[in-house]
Amino acid sequence: MPGKRSFAWRPQALEEAMTMLLLSVLVLLTQLPRSRGAEVTILPQKHLIDACTLVMCSPVENGLPGRDGRDGRDGPRGEKGDPGSPGAPGPRGMPGPAGPVGPKGDNGPAGEPGPKGDSGPRGEVGAPGVQGSAGTRGPPGIKGDKGAPGERGAPGSAGAAGPAGPPGPQGPPGARGPPGLKGDRGAPGERGAKGESGLPDIAALRRQVEALQGQVGRLQGAFLQCKKVELFPNGRDVGQKVFKSAGFEKPFQEAEQVCTQAGGQLPSPRSAAENEALQHLLEAENKGAAFLSMTDSQTEGRFTYPGGEPLVYSNWAPGEPNNNGDNEDCVEIFTNGKWNDKSCGEKRLVICEF
Repeated sequence: MPGKRSFAWRPQALEEAMTMLLLSVLVLLTQLPRSRGAEVTILPQKHLIDACTLVMCSPVENGLPGRDGRDGRDGPRGEKGDPGSPGAPGPRGMPGPAGPVGPKGDNGPAGEPGPKGDSGPRGEVGAPGVQGSAGTRGPPGIKGDKGAPGERGAPGSAGAAGPAGPPGPQGPPGARGPPGLKGDRGAPGERGAKGESGLPDIAALRRQVEALQGQVGRLQGAFLQCKKVELFPNGRDVGQKVFKSAGFEKPFQEAEQVCTQAGGQLPSPRSAAENEALQHLLEAENKGAAFLSMTDSQTEGRFTYPGGEPLVYSNWAPGEPNNNGDNEDCVEIFTNGKWNDKSCGEKRLVICEF
């Protein structure tokens, strides 16, 4: 028709129009109110194309009537939207019924031993148990070694003298002489008294036994004394005397006890030879002095032997005895053999006389 414009749809314009329509729908959907905390992602908006891009004006021409857009091609697929956030978990349902028990499985391999645990606290000590009954007696033990010899006992007292022994046996008869002349027969003589029995008297035998026992006792005492003397390390013998050193130092009274227990006494030199033997013993022991047995404890200045006898020999050093400090009642002998009065409380080498 003259004076009127006719519109013609171009395929390209149709595609662009469909694209813009889809985008507009997506924009509207993103602007819907959110429900239950769901996130809605807003897509970037594109500017709508002007209507002039959809319809082009052209001269009115007599053409076929237009159709609705249903015969148009589908537009391109839009971009995939972002996934929504997961909703809140729903309420937990009721547990289902228990299933049947399955068959027992095979035993698994033994596991490795675990580490050793800490030791527990120590328990309290229990009360002592009741004493058990006595056990059976065991076999005898092995015999022990022989002990050291005991100390020598004091010598026994002398026994009484024994009686005279019985007469000796009769000697052999002499040679027979020639027969004499036969004499006249004399008158019969009177009958003599009954003679003593030839058996020894019982009392005499008893006295002999007692005498022998006394001798044995003295011999035993002498033997024990010799054994005790041998316990001392060094010694000197002079005549019937033996001087032995104990090897240690003691005060006078203790030194006396040592010698008495050994069956002797402190030295009592009665001659120059005995004094010299003591001097050599001191030199061998390398000691300065030793105690003698003499003292003046009864009478000051009058020295006596232990039995109270006066001295029969002395070898005082010059100016001695002087009783220095009024406390020198004992006697000591030096390595030169000289004597000196000394306090009995001092310690000197112990020498015993046997």
